[in-house]
Amino acid sequence: MCVKEHAGMADELKGEECPVCRKKTLILNEREEEIPYFGKTLLFSMTCAGCRFHKADIESVEKKEPCKLTIEVSGEQDMNTRVVKSSQATVKIPHIATITPGPASNGYVTNIEGILMRIKHQTETAKNDEEDNETRKKAIKLIKKINRVMRGDEKAKIIIEDPSGNSAILSKKTETKKIRAAQESNA
Repeated sequence: MCVKEHAGMADELKGEECPVCRKKTLILNEREEEIPYFGKTLLFSMTCAGCRFHKADIESVEKKEPCKLTIEVSGEQDMNTRVVKSSQATVKIPHIATITPGPASNGYVTNIEGILMRIKHQTETAKNDEEDNETRKKAIKLIKKINRVMRGDEKAKIIIEDPSGNSAILSKKTETKKIRAAQESNA
């Protein structure tokens, strides 16, 4: 069954077969959205109502060049900076974390605070699951560092490398460089 929303702007297919549990409980969504200063974008997602499998991606309608985006986060005001991350993008925050693409990688639209919150949540989860005291101490230090960056007490650089060109950091402070797709993994 196909459901149209917003005058044909979104399609939803229900009851497709899930690639994980093989039940016909997968919901596929596709919608077009205009993102200011980025352009027309297609948002795709699939979610299984049975096993909770989820996959999402974002793609610019216009062809984009492979890119490396860099911003220095220097205050609380930077937390609201809009970020578009494709499933193929690598996010690097030196001395904090690197998020690499893989089969489970998702594309999403968020802001800098959202990226930091994702990393903080994963670090807190790992800390709570960890039995090694030294590793727990390192996780606690990392969480404190993320909190200082989010409050604007410490600067951090965020780098997004995307061979598809479907990522963006929407700020005048962003430095954008074109890269060759083969360089992406070596940059």
